[in-house]
Amino acid sequence: MNGSSFLQRIRQSVRQKLYSLTIHAQRECDSDSITIEELEEAFGSEQIELLEDYPDDARGHSVLVLGFGKAASPIHAVIGLSRQRLVFITVYRPDPDEWYDWRRRT
Repeated sequence: MNGSSFLQRIRQSVRQKLYSLTIHAQRECDSDSITIEELEEAFGSEQIELLEDYPDDARGHSVLVLGFGKAASPIHAVIGLSRQRLVFITVYRPDPDEWYDWRRRT
């Protein structure tokens, strides 16, 4: 599966609510004040971008994706792709000291 196929699968799964969050992802959402509505807005959007691909991740194939929530606020998510249902492994607001334009690590 190529990058655009991954992104299309993510969009569709989020729009259809065919995803789950790990406990870690739920905690990170809470700590960064990311609501489910904002998560769905960001990752159900046509504007999501694939930043990094982790095909050999021990948890299974996953990707780092950038989306934008309320007021164009950037959100990163590591999403597991190897299951029938998407799994948000972690979700967070990227630290501007660690990311250049939210897309490249500084």
